Amino acid sequence: MKKTNIIDLHCCSSFCYLLFLLVSVFVSLCSCDEHYASSHGGLTDKEVSYIKQRQLLYYRDEFGDRGENVTVDPSLVFENPRLRNAYIALQAWKKAILSDPFNLTADWVGSEVCDYTGVYCAPALDNKRIKTVAGIDLNHGDIAGYLPEELGLLTDLALFHINSNRFCGTVPHKFIKLKLMFELDLSNNRFAGKFPEVILKLPLLKFLDLRFNEFEGTVPKELFDKDLDAIFINHNRFRFNLPDNFGNSPVSVIVLANNKFHGCVPASLGNMTSLEEIILMNNGFRSCLPEQIGGLRNMTVFDVSFNELMGTLPEQIGGMVSLEQLNVAHNMLSGKIPASICRLPKLENFTFSYNFFTGEPPVCLGLRAFDDRRNCLPARPLQRSAAQCRSFLSRPVDCNSFRCAPFVPSLPSPPPPSPPPVVVLSPPPPSPVFIPQSPPPPPPPPVYSPPPPSPPPPPPPPVYSPPPPPPSATATSNRSIIRFTSTATFLLILSRISL
Repeated sequence: MKKTNIIDLHCCSSFCYLLFLLVSVFVSLCSCDEHYASSHGGLTDKEVSYIKQRQLLYYRDEFGDRGENVTVDPSLVFENPRLRNAYIALQAWKKAILSDPFNLTADWVGSEVCDYTGVYCAPALDNKRIKTVAGIDLNHGDIAGYLPEELGLLTDLALFHINSNRFCGTVPHKFIKLKLMFELDLSNNRFAGKFPEVILKLPLLKFLDLRFNEFEGTVPKELFDKDLDAIFINHNRFRFNLPDNFGNSPVSVIVLANNKFHGCVPASLGNMTSLEEIILMNNGFRSCLPEQIGGLRNMTVFDVSFNELMGTLPEQIGGMVSLEQLNVAHNMLSGKIPASICRLPKLENFTFSYNFFTGEPPVCLGLRAFDDRRNCLPARPLQRSAAQCRSFLSRPVDCNSFRCAPFVPSLPSPPPPSPPPVVVLSPPPPSPVFIPQSPPPPPPPPVYSPPPPSPPPPPPPPVYSPPPPPPSATATSNRSIIRFTSTATFLLILSRISL
């Protein structure tokens, strides 16, 4: 089939596109493009054929075995069943690795999986007498391949870092078994397809990094209801409007730059009181900036550059007292710059070039770094032409025309319910004891009605269980540094892993 015919089929059928992608493009994406493989030389015809075969096999059986069958040598001795499962998972992964130029997995041999390069073990959280695989770090390995479903056997895995490699395909469905996953870093690879929704099923996940991949389509709105501390999904091909529940996210940093988001910058952003950094640059947002952002007093970096934002800068930005970096360049904003913004106590850099601002307070000229080029500012250099300014400013902006959802303040979390009181039931009074005596002469026999039935014995006092204790693994984060506070072992792991 000619290549042009395959491309035509791509326009009609996603399946044919997938086949074309795998057979014709996979080698360049995963193994021998200029960016990654030029320093390692080209692949032989045999290697190219092997890569095509393995990647096609991956998609033929997406939900199950892809040919990484692992046979465990009966002579191997494992300390416990979890390490045996880890051996199976890692050997399957080694079979799914198509190129390892730095030989990071060369020592993945034998039953001592805790000695494998990039594999870190620790006592299991549920049984400290059992050693198990708790972390994997293969960052910057330039490894080509994919992730097999057998990785779901690593049920104690808390850290999974594989950034800056050439892994392709999708995220395994059996990642759903990784209930202790805390940090997931798949950045700077060649993963593709829709947003990996299995991530939404990881209950302890705090740090998610999917940036610099080929994911596409929409992002599930449930992502913003998860208790995450950091979300990096920039430099993909996601395309959708930010949902109204965006402001539910408790993250301290979120980066959505260089995608295809569009629509409104949601007013619910004002509910993200824990937010410290947000970067929305180079998308297609088209709205006014919501005034509610002024309540984000912990914000240090706010970047909405290279969008289609209109209207004025809200005066309320002057309430963002922690702001250090403010970038609204390359939009269609207008009006006068509020002086309160340039008086922010920590503001170091204010970039508002390539807009249509008409007024700039003198206090802004005293900032350490600012950029006011290509606006409509009188008596300032490098401004737009008078004709450009007249043409744009002659059309007033109505922020209501964007029909953005109104701001709905989030309600404070209700206090936990008090445990029900313990009800103690008093035992019934003892029955009287009668001592029989000699009866007197009987009177005429009276007529007795039958006695009432005896009452049933009282039920035992109810036993109320105390409320469950808080989770044993709590975590704090300062951007890219995240550490466990539950056990000293995890602190040791994290001190050894390059974050």
